Amino acid sequence: MRITEQQVRYVAELANLKLTEAEVAKFQADLDGILEHVEKLREIDTEGVEPMAQVLFEADAAATLRADVPVPPLGSEAALANAPQPGPGYFRVPRVIER
Repeated sequence: MRITEQQVRYVAELANLKLTEAEVAKFQADLDGILEHVEKLREIDTEGVEPMAQVLFEADAAATLRADVPVPPLGSEAALANAPQPGPGYFRVPRVIER
């Protein structure tokens, strides 16, 4: 495997995740599979292939876009109307980083 257990644990620590032994093994295999796939992609001959500048299908320039019409902003009061714990002009959320 290309990804070591220590690397998986390091990334999990950066993301503040506590992984079980089974999760470490699963992510190690999953990440290794991703790297294998990337290696296969690197083997593809792309010589002479023009880079894509637009990923949308060929159509009228506005075919997939909505009209750019100015609308009034939502506003703080409406945005916070359904918040479980609104603050004065912001959303209150529980603390998630405890280091």
